[in-house]
Amino acid sequence: MDDHARGRRVRVGLLADPGPPTGVAAALVPELAGVLSAQVDDATDWVVSTESHEIPLDDRGLVPLESLSQEHRERQEWDVVIAVTDLPRRVGTPVAAVLSARARCGMISLPGLGAVGVHRRARQAVVHLLQALTGRESGSDGGRPPVIPRFSPLRRVSGEEDAEAHLELVGLRGRLRLLAGMVRDNRPWRLVPHLSSATAAAVATSAYAIVITSFWMMSASLSPLRLLLISVVAILAMATWLIAYNGLWDRAGDRDAREKAVLYNTATAITIVIGVTCMYVLLYLAGLLVAVALIDPGYFSSQLQRPASFGSYMKLVWLASSVGIVAGALGSSLESEEAVRQATYGRRELERQRAMVERDEERQGGRDGHA
Repeated sequence: MDDHARGRRVRVGLLADPGPPTGVAAALVPELAGVLSAQVDDATDWVVSTESHEIPLDDRGLVPLESLSQEHRERQEWDVVIAVTDLPRRVGTPVAAVLSARARCGMISLPGLGAVGVHRRARQAVVHLLQALTGRESGSDGGRPPVIPRFSPLRRVSGEEDAEAHLELVGLRGRLRLLAGMVRDNRPWRLVPHLSSATAAAVATSAYAIVITSFWMMSASLSPLRLLLISVVAILAMATWLIAYNGLWDRAGDRDAREKAVLYNTATAITIVIGVTCMYVLLYLAGLLVAVALIDPGYFSSQLQRPASFGSYMKLVWLASSVGIVAGALGSSLESEEAVRQATYGRRELERQRAMVERDEERQGGRDGHA
């Protein structure tokens, strides 16, 4: 890039998908100019700006870097474009960043950055991309870029001819980082407010169980270990029901598609389990407040035929919450499949799910027409 060689002003544009990518890009803008001066080229006047824009996908479900770069470089008068998206990206293997030197463009895939330290890792990825675009990156193919920590699972792969260079996620740690990033992108804590019917059924059943004296006696007779086992079974039962009833499980035929399906299915299962666990914790805390407020300690003790401690209240609500979660699974049947999907997946994953359904329908239509 001649602009860098002459020490001129270079305008870097962060083109971010709406949602979390926009937040990450906006947080990077105030500090990037100084970071780039310190780590890439202090003779260059770096001007960094960002725009929130829906990043389009091509027919293969990939980001068309060249056309995207050309459009926004001309419109925004940017010298370099870095796309920030929450779309998982694979180039044979999962990757965290992709570079097209010919298009003077790069892309950062937030799921490839994991679930923690996303801001710091995104900053490192931007620095790496700018170092590569300016030819100031040292090291050989398959090595670790200087800005990437020593024990990071990221490895650089140089593009051959027109192929794109990228930072791939290698080994088990790399796949676990991608999985954690996909779950974070799904934001499992949104499950509670989005599944109103399931939440209402869980709350109503739990409240009923709290005021029934037979539950008082039953909870007092159960050990904490058995209560823990009951709660785990209840959470897994609701998660399994949500996945099976709403068709959230991916199926694939060929080997490569199966590997992708395993990754997406694992992310879905973890997302649902975390979301249901959040519902369980909120249900427990609310139930504990209700139990302490409604049940008189003297009357509680007379029914148990022994002094009622705070632990007695905790065990009662513990059992009631487990029963409530099971009822919540049945209540989720009243939710539409689309509502469950919106509660479970991030925006880009929803797009992938819809595209997959459309492809399946097209294949089915083709088979029917051929028959």
